[in-house]
Amino acid sequence: MPAQRPSPTRPSAVRSSPERRRLEELVTSAVLDTDAYGAALYLPLPGENALRLDMLIGVQLDFIAPWARVPLSAPTPGGDAIRERRFVWISGTGELSRRYPQSALILPYDFRLAAAPLLSAGVCHGTFLLFWPASHDEHLPDEERERIEELAAEMAGVLHRAVEDGKPLRPLAATRVLPGPGGVPAPGGRSAPLAVAGFLERLPEGCCALGLDARITYISRRAAELLDHGVEELMGALPWEVLPWLDDPVYEDRYRAAVISRQATSFTALRPPDQWLAFQLYPDATGISVLISPAHVEEHLEQPGQPASRPGEPTRVGSIYQLMHLAGALTKATGARQVMELAADHLMPAFGASGFALLIAEGGRLHQAGHRGFPDATLNLFDGTPVSGHAPVARALAQGTPVFLASPEERVRLFPASPPPDQLMHAWVFLPLIASGRPVGTCVLGYEDTHPFPPEERAALTSVSGLLAQALDRAQLYEAKHRLAQGLQRSLLPQSLPPMAGRLDIAARYASATRGMDIGGDFYDLIRLDPVTAGAFIGDVQGHNVTAAALMGQVRTAVHAHASVGAPPDEVLTRANRLVTDLDPGLFTSCLYAHLDLSRHRALLASAGHPPPLLHIPGHGTRVLQVPPGLLLGIDSGARYEVAEVAVPAGSLLVLYTDGLVERPGEDIGLSVSALADRVSALAGLERLDDIADALVRPAEDGAQRADDVALLLLRPC
Repeated sequence: MPAQRPSPTRPSAVRSSPERRRLEELVTSAVLDTDAYGAALYLPLPGENALRLDMLIGVQLDFIAPWARVPLSAPTPGGDAIRERRFVWISGTGELSRRYPQSALILPYDFRLAAAPLLSAGVCHGTFLLFWPASHDEHLPDEERERIEELAAEMAGVLHRAVEDGKPLRPLAATRVLPGPGGVPAPGGRSAPLAVAGFLERLPEGCCALGLDARITYISRRAAELLDHGVEELMGALPWEVLPWLDDPVYEDRYRAAVISRQATSFTALRPPDQWLAFQLYPDATGISVLISPAHVEEHLEQPGQPASRPGEPTRVGSIYQLMHLAGALTKATGARQVMELAADHLMPAFGASGFALLIAEGGRLHQAGHRGFPDATLNLFDGTPVSGHAPVARALAQGTPVFLASPEERVRLFPASPPPDQLMHAWVFLPLIASGRPVGTCVLGYEDTHPFPPEERAALTSVSGLLAQALDRAQLYEAKHRLAQGLQRSLLPQSLPPMAGRLDIAARYASATRGMDIGGDFYDLIRLDPVTAGAFIGDVQGHNVTAAALMGQVRTAVHAHASVGAPPDEVLTRANRLVTDLDPGLFTSCLYAHLDLSRHRALLASAGHPPPLLHIPGHGTRVLQVPPGLLLGIDSGARYEVAEVAVPAGSLLVLYTDGLVERPGEDIGLSVSALADRVSALAGLERLDDIADALVRPAEDGAQRADDVALLLLRPC
């Protein structure tokens, strides 16, 4: 279902206040005074951290519809202007693609753009955008910038006075579309229109004129004949409504390119059943002139069973869906390898590339994160290339601009000292990946044939490089944080447990949550008190962060210290509780301590709000041990803990675990513990405790996810 487009209103459709009429005059003046073809006024939405398009002139509302509502947190020219309170100038599609890749995907055409904040008395009342064709100076002239800033100051003054008068201007629910400046009068007096019409009718090509709203304002009889419709039927119509075979995103893209860039474009379309027509579009500030002529297409393009080829069809629209899917998929990438796979999946078919590689900048050199379609020997030439080197793969990153090599001859001409990276590839693209001004890598595309790289394709590829850079930067941060979390977690848990050969078999597991990457607070340990006694404990600190991990380390150390001197279970927990209470971390901790007498086959158990342990006795099944549940550590410094004594015969299995093994959203904890007991019974016959431990921490179903960490300690007296 297509996104809902903002509905326009004409100035006459809404009764304007004097302030709004003044704003309309200023917006119109901005277009006239700066030679811009369009302008947009954005006002803040009350109670929201966002801007809304309030007034528009010279640009079709459909084209700018994705920018109708702009979150201030999103990177856009208008958002940066109001958030950073500065003038923003975009010199063309290349700069837009590098700085605002998502915006460039919406408008992948060559044009200039300025955004000015509306500042008055230290308050920002909105932002103002102006659009120029690609033919405008790449650098904004000083006099035009001064005029824009003057107009922005006047607009801000109008908005500020409205606030002071207690009548602040809010953005309209429907964008107000202003009429554009008048067209150019026909030279030569009253007879000129007839002379022009006669001239056009005598041309062998057909011709028509489109308004900026895309409706046909004039069409010659020859053009109507080529389109196989009457002149009266076509006048005032939208071409794709009266001619269904023109209702194609390819042709709409060509029309949009002409309107936004104000540069000539063309395409070829098939008029059913078999007539190819060539369309040439010539835009200006008042509309578009279109030349229509028969196109001669070779018969081999229409072989039976083969899809019809459209000469001149742009790659931009054919690949837009791949690019949009890629943009969505990259938001979920959590590693450089995943970024590489997603990019290769989408970019190779979208741009017809034969090879793809992703290189990461680390330590001043480029290192491959992965590739597809290239021989390993090719990537070995790239791997280790200095970032400051002269090869095209490094030049793109060093200069921050893409390198397009359309043929082997162009490669030799631009990089004569650089050996060909791959004899199979004849065209190359090297895209710099730069995030927040920092180089993060290079993306490489290779083509088996020469490739011309038309402007629209270059713009799309440059936009993609911005998306890839942001995704790769996020993925690298994720991986670094994940490695740090895992390293810290491992350092806080025991590297090994003391052996008690002939007395006690032991297996322990720690499994991090399968979603998220924060540091957990689960812990366990085993203390060999003497040849026939041992202390085992397990616990869980509330939370998943560095504070929880630090507290976990302190609690584990405290329990270990008190247990090592032979303190009974209740005293071990009492002393640990006082420590946590004194630290006052704002977090609570559950803990279960078991004192094992392996000569008498007895165990003394004490619990501080921890899930109950399980005991499996061969031939008698698995039962949940009833241990008095004392208060969690850290709640009450005066809490006392009771001790339960149980028999643990030789060959039995004592299971200590944290709640991550049994807690599931929406499930009763008692039923979950009973289900765990059933699983222990089913697995207890396995000879190796390690096999039992692996099976217990493995998700019950393929693809299942754990929302919490799991710690598990299995003890089998001999």
